[in-house]
Amino acid sequence: MSELLGIRSSIDNIDAALIHLLAERFKFTQQVGRLKARHGLPPSDPDREKRQIARLRALAEDAHLDPAFAEKWFNFVVAEVIQHHEELAGTGGSDEL
Repeated sequence: MSELLGIRSSIDNIDAALIHLLAERFKFTQQVGRLKARHGLPPSDPDREKRQIARLRALAEDAHLDPAFAEKWFNFVVAEVIQHHEELAGTGGSDEL
């Protein structure tokens, strides 16, 4: 039972790190969204998204993670980012989300 608790503790630590990394990532995507709004650029960038998917799938393969899972995760995150960018575009990029 102590082995199980130790493993779960490690999982909890990784989950906490992931949340902090996602928060940091979203700080940067908010900066991107404000710049896009200020310069009249569209909220999404399909070409970049395609390149990122290819890059993340390759990283996932190298890490022995299912590339399809990495792509699903990325698509989920990008959908949230695009929603934020659309909101910023509606306010001219002045909001701090």
